[in-house]
Amino acid sequence: MKILLTGASGFTGLFFKTQAQKNGHTVMPLVADLTDKAAVTAEVLNAQPEAVVHLAAISFVGHADEAAFYSVNVVGSSNLLSALMTLPIKPKCVLLASSANIYGNCNTSPIFESQQPAPVNHYAISKLSMELMAATYFHSLPIVISRPFNYTGPGQSANFLIPKLVSHFARKADFIELGNLHVEREFNDVRIVCDAYLHLLQRGVSGQTYNICTGVPHRLAHVIETLQSLTGHSITVKVNPSFIRPNEVRRLCGSPAKLQACIGSLPEITLAQTLQWMLNEAV
Repeated sequence: MKILLTGASGFTGLFFKTQAQKNGHTVMPLVADLTDKAAVTAEVLNAQPEAVVHLAAISFVGHADEAAFYSVNVVGSSNLLSALMTLPIKPKCVLLASSANIYGNCNTSPIFESQQPAPVNHYAISKLSMELMAATYFHSLPIVISRPFNYTGPGQSANFLIPKLVSHFARKADFIELGNLHVEREFNDVRIVCDAYLHLLQRGVSGQTYNICTGVPHRLAHVIETLQSLTGHSITVKVNPSFIRPNEVRRLCGSPAKLQACIGSLPEITLAQTLQWMLNEAV
């Protein structure tokens, strides 16, 4: 398929492009600024894609410009969908990457797609807003929404927790400053996520939402212990109060049941394998 990819130069986009090409697809990166509606429309018309994967977003929860979450994640997404409506032949699938952050602090675990959203930060609110906006196109575009839980891999920004930890262990730092130590997350491998996206392009049901997850959460302490085991290096952890977000999501773990019923089993990659991969790339 000819796949139009937004966010192609980003962390996930780079891995998705590689995996898609290995599977025989042609990937066309969207280079227009998503907030420029005319430029997006012109590029979409020129590309004539058979499928679309929309990954571009402001994704770091602590991003300083709160307005950017909405101008890019909501308005930019609207511009893209509006542009796709102008195509003489509509794509076979339009995959939109939302986020599991929309669930907020949920007492239910694991979380199913039917869980009532309760976003607690601007990133999550913007992603939920994108989903609601996209629903107005369900009648005319084959839209599939994904809600990935936390994932990582080489090349992810050091603003994120796991790359920050890997970097400190790779260079044998004496200490690391972290925020809330009592969080529990899925820390999945970016290759699992990209594999799921590729399968959803083929099998995802239009108008449906899928958690992208394994259902296996990890305590932050376990991640640190695993890195210590892999590197033979111990590190002192210091809590920096300025790193603690007032609306921190404490535990985030999803159910992959709906996803697996749709696309089958996910690749089996352990946390230790992902961390070792990242350590190897950091050297």
